[in-house]
Amino acid sequence: ANAAIHRMYRPHLSKLGLTYPQYITLLALWERDDVTVGELGKRLFLETNTLTPLLKRLEAVGHLTRTRDPRDERVVRVRLTQGGRALQDEASDALSCIHTLAEEAGTDLDVWIEALAALREQALEAAKAT
Repeated sequence: ANAAIHRMYRPHLSKLGLTYPQYITLLALWERDDVTVGELGKRLFLETNTLTPLLKRLEAVGHLTRTRDPRDERVVRVRLTQGGRALQDEASDALSCIHTLAEEAGTDLDVWIEALAALREQALEAAKAT
């Protein structure tokens, strides 16, 4: 299902010059901007060593900035640029494609999201137990 969803998003995201991981990163920042790399990683379920190169690429194309927190130099804060915020309107086609697909299939996305979140939590608990 994950691979099929990535393929479904690809035409929309390629127009924006984004990969799927970059897109979900921007989605998280559109929901809540000006966060630490650690906070963003927790929300995306990504380790810092996976997230940092992704953020560097998004910074290189001008969608966000990464700056050291003046109160604690070990902490890096991530903020959308004006261009990164403006991209949200352009990305609306990508987000609507999954809603359209769900409607056509007669599927309630909220039910699936809740089920996947529960499955993820059970898998994390099972991983801790081993």
